[in-house]
Formats: sequence, structure tokens, C-alpha cells
Amino acid sequence: MARLAFVVQRYGREVNGGAELHCRMVAEHMARNHEVEVLTSRALDYISWQDHYRDKTETIDGVLVRRFSVKQTRDERRFGLISEDVFGGTASLQKQRLWLREQGPFVPDLIDHLKRNIDRYDFIIPFSFRYYHSHECVKSFPEKSILVPTAEPDPAVNLKVFGSTFNHCQVVLYNTPESRDLIQEAQQNHSVPGLVTGVGIENTKPGPIPDVLRKHSLEGKRYIIYVGRIDQNKGCKELFDFFLSYLAQPEVPETRLVLLGNNVIEVPQHPKIRHLGFVSPEDKLALIKAADLLVMPSFLESLSIVLLEAWSCRTPVLANGRSDVLRGQCCRANGGLYYRGREEFIVCLKEMLSNRFLRKRLGSLGNKYFRLNYSWDVITEKYERAFEITKRNARSGQQAASKTA
Repeated sequence: MARLAFVVQRYGREVNGGAELHCRMVAEHMARNHEVEVLTSRALDYISWQDHYRDKTETIDGVLVRRFSVKQTRDERRFGLISEDVFGGTASLQKQRLWLREQGPFVPDLIDHLKRNIDRYDFIIPFSFRYYHSHECVKSFPEKSILVPTAEPDPAVNLKVFGSTFNHCQVVLYNTPESRDLIQEAQQNHSVPGLVTGVGIENTKPGPIPDVLRKHSLEGKRYIIYVGRIDQNKGCKELFDFFLSYLAQPEVPETRLVLLGNNVIEVPQHPKIRHLGFVSPEDKLALIKAADLLVMPSFLESLSIVLLEAWSCRTPVLANGRSDVLRGQCCRANGGLYYRGREEFIVCLKEMLSNRFLRKRLGSLGNKYFRLNYSWDVITEKYERAFEITKRNARSGQQAASKTA
């Protein structure tokens, strides 16, 4: 049994989606066979990083969580000015380190805790490369660090300040081959062992579909579904535009767009668009399972958990092909179609809604891909391999040191 410290920017049941949910699911599954702690900030809001959680420690679903105060909340104006300098290509390494601190969450007490207690942990597993905690973990504890970068196409990948983050850890656990290729091209860390690992999904059974559809007034109605934050950065503004263009076409199959998740932008007031907000995990999976397809319009992804959820329910997907990651997931799984503009969106949506055999075939292939690559047995086995690589590197380092002593 190993002693693991997962280190992530936010953590809690209230934190839905992204690297934080990814970390929580992995931590909970690894806790079945290992001693697990999560080290994180006390923040809930990812813009200001203000302290939100009052308790410094708590246990969430069997995992001990240690929270540390954010020493500096984000000043949007100052951060914006520094970001312009950093991504303008002329910033010094010192200015890049300042950007890392200003971005937040700045939690030096977390790193100090690790320095005082490092012997309590066999492996340090920082999530998301672009945050202070990941940079400092690898810098301070390279011999124990296994990095989960959750990288998407992002200019930060190219920053010099992250060269040590990607090159000095023991193993990098990539979400997708696209993420691996992106990082290796940017940071030339080919010599660092890497595994394409990803994440499984929550072991939740869908609720009774007739009851769930009745509850949400969708009984007997065809619909496509979007799950996630309703945000322009997630492609939702374009999704609304493309979907309304589809509805304006003559002789297309009737459908509705159902949205699950918190909205950052306004949802159009239209009889064929329904925003249900947050629903229970059981309702979410039932609604995905009953949908004709799931649509994923995001431009930037490191791995789409929602696509995996759809394929676990045998639901095909229609994804934004301008995202290398989403296009790659669709192609490897043969579990959906992808579009790269308005016309392709309309053609693909019409074809999928018109062809029941196509939907069933795509859903079946997606489910097979999910079971072979993203079951929790597969995911946890790759973490175990990362532990073995790290231990082997430590033994090699000790032997080399003894020879030169």
C-alpha cells in the first residue's frame, strides 16, 4: 500500500467538471488500495481564488482533504497586464514566475506542508501543469512527482517556466495522444516516461428513463443533449447559432436541444431549447441515455469526460472537429461524427437524426472503446505502472549515488 498525495487547485463535491473532477474520481478509486490524501486550496471560485471552505481538513467520500489558505487573491487588471507581457513573447523567466503566482491559487503553505512532511508520502501527484502548486511540487520533489498535466491547446504550454515541470517529474500521465504530442513538441520532454491514461467515469447507474423524462417534461420528445458549463469558451454560443440554423432548414428531423449545467452566458429563449440546470447524476445519465445524441461544441479540451459518459450509455456524439482532442476521441472510438463549421454541423446532425442504424452503430462502437480503454481497472493499472516506474528510477538513482560516493 502506497501513501499518495494528490495536489490540485480546488476540490469538493461542489466542483463539477474539469481537472478537479478528474482528480477527485482518481483519488477516490486509488483510495481503495492505497492511503490517499488530497492537498488543495480553500477556494471554490476559480476567478478570484478567495477562501471559501472554512474547515482545514475534512473527509469526502473516504478521502482525507487538507485545505490551505490562498495568500493572494487575483487582481484581474494586474493579471491581465502581466498576461499580455508573458504571452507577447518577450517576458523574462522571472516575469513568467510572477504570472504563475498572479494566476493563482497561490498556496505556499501547501508546499511548506509537503516540505515538512515529505516522508509521509511515497508519491506526489499534482494535477494541471499551469498552476503554482504543480510547478512547485515538481521543483521541490522531482523524485516523487507524477504529473497529470490535463493540457489542452494553450499558449501556456510553450512557456519556458514550465520546462522544469515537464522535464523533471518522474512520469507524465497524459489524457490523450493529442495532449502528449502537444506537450512533447513544446517542451521536448520525450525522455520522461509517459503513459496515456485519462480517467474513468463515476460508477452511477442511470435513473429510470420514463420517470426522468416525465419529471423534466421530455416524455415522447426527441432531443439532443449538451452537458457542461454553458460558456462561450466551451463553444456554446456557436452551438446556439448552429442549432438555430439547423432548425431553419426545410424538411429536417424535429428535435430539441437540452442543456445540463450552469450557464455563464444567456441561453436563447426558444421553444426548442431547454435549459435544465444541474440535475442528479442518475438523472443526467438517464437523460444522456435517452437522447438521440450528445453534442460537444468545445474548442479546447484535454479529455472529454462527457464523451465517455455518453459512450458508457451507448449514446453517439457529435463533436467539434476543430478540437484535435475531440476529433481524436471520435476517430479512435468510431463513436460519433465531427463538424468543422455551420454547414457540416447541419449535415451531420440531419444525417444522425435521420438514420437510427447509424446512431445505434456509433453508440455501440463508442461503448466498446470506452470499456476497453476507460474502465477503472484500466485506469488504476496505469497509475500502478507509474508508481513502479518512479520506484525503479529511485533505486537507479540510489545505486548511482552509492557508486560515486
